[in-house]
Amino acid sequence: MVLYAAYASNMDPTQMSRRAPHSPPAGSGWLPGWRLTFGGEELGWDGALATIVEDPTAAVFVMLYDVTDTDAQALEEWEGVDIGLYRRLRVRVHSLTGEHSARVYVLDGYEGGLPSTRYLGILAEAAERAGAPQDYVEALRARPARSPAGDPR
Repeated sequence: MVLYAAYASNMDPTQMSRRAPHSPPAGSGWLPGWRLTFGGEELGWDGALATIVEDPTAAVFVMLYDVTDTDAQALEEWEGVDIGLYRRLRVRVHSLTGEHSARVYVLDGYEGGLPSTRYLGILAEAAERAGAPQDYVEALRARPARSPAGDPR
């Protein structure tokens, strides 16, 4: 088993149960010294993809999961680790039960670009379902995004 810290759509326990069915939620916490951002807009999706970057003044809300070896392999395939889309890192997460070492997946590309409004909505709903503070969810919903036609809103 490995502890996984989800900061994007995998924060939603229902979503995660489809991607890693044998890996239960293990609480939530904060990833201090990192901030949520977007990149990979040039990769052909309908907008930029969620990632995190180091930032000593920020913190990212995460949902923690105890991931089995089988589910870890499936997550790596889902995240595109094998094709170089995301890479795996170890980080320190602060939760109500203490500090934990956890795995995250970080976009292996440059920061920049706008996510689609649809994708940003999915992230905000996932954060809400994971129990993120309301101001964190509202800040996600208020971020600039691309409309379905590709124009910034």
